[in-house]
Amino acid sequence: MGDPVSPTEQTVGWAALAELYHRYVTGLILALCSRQGTARTTEVVFRTFRRQHLDLFLAGLDKLGLRSLPPAVACAQYHVLSNALGGVKVVWIPESDTKSWVRYLPPRWIFDGTAVCAVPTEVSRAMLWGWHGHNGVTLGNDRLGFVCTSQTTDGQPGLEGYYIEEDRPLEPAERVRFRPGERPGADPVPLPAPDWEPSRLAKVERNYSMAYVRSLLPELCAVLGPADAAAVGRVAARQVAMQYHEAVMGPLGLGARPFAERLAELLSAHGDPAEVDRSAPPAITGRAPGTTIRQRRQRVLADLELPPEAFEAWNGLWEGLAAMEDQRLDVVARADRGDDATEWVVRPSARGA
Repeated sequence: MGDPVSPTEQTVGWAALAELYHRYVTGLILALCSRQGTARTTEVVFRTFRRQHLDLFLAGLDKLGLRSLPPAVACAQYHVLSNALGGVKVVWIPESDTKSWVRYLPPRWIFDGTAVCAVPTEVSRAMLWGWHGHNGVTLGNDRLGFVCTSQTTDGQPGLEGYYIEEDRPLEPAERVRFRPGERPGADPVPLPAPDWEPSRLAKVERNYSMAYVRSLLPELCAVLGPADAAAVGRVAARQVAMQYHEAVMGPLGLGARPFAERLAELLSAHGDPAEVDRSAPPAITGRAPGTTIRQRRQRVLADLELPPEAFEAWNGLWEGLAAMEDQRLDVVARADRGDDATEWVVRPSARGA
């Protein structure tokens, strides 16, 4: 069995997993745009952000101590503080108790680098409809909405807008409005960042990226259907993992330790231990013996109503990492199908097999 992971190794694993899932979310959105079209991508993104909002918003307000603030101010500060913990640059620009601005600065986390050039404006708008436009509904305040005044996807300097509490109830179509060109009349005001240890911040960034994957996979399956979701998700996962192989696996000891050990450490970074067992790998006809990795639970998939195909979309990440090291992963047991644990067998293989 594998040795226990040290605190330092754990922090490195969290950072590596956060990077991989960050890139997977971006890559999967781009894959949807190119393979499924704008309309389906927009629907997946809208549903992903609405799911995240319903799962995280109210609890986040409480954790950040914002519930007592005026609604527009609380919402704006929530986006600044919660995104900052995930490594996203957002600033707060106060105007009044009923009008409060936020600005998401480039590079945008969810499509940083040149990826922003391929994201349709409709997809960026879907994020706002999924989350920002539902804040008032969740808070029971039918006068609260969001006005977007700038979008990076339109070549403007960041996603910018303001929460506003009107003097009348808003119609559903008014919960998000678009008024390009409006600008705040003040400068950003810094908000105090939590004074946390780097290891805790690394764990939070892991949680931030992992939450996107947990929200995205169910909605991908719901909109595309399980078969198409598995096909698009798996190809995108393999591509992303191969592209970011060195960035993800390098800090875990690329070249110094066997692939199976490093993969087990990366899987363990979810919070559920993965063990390496070389004693008795399961036999597969016609294949050389390999090394077994066993994990009893996948936290990123746990407690979600998912078709079996969602596992394939997720498992493509580990296949892509393996392919870059001339390794092949055979899945021989799956917890999502009722087995006691998920087991992978790592064997030498031709590149890309």
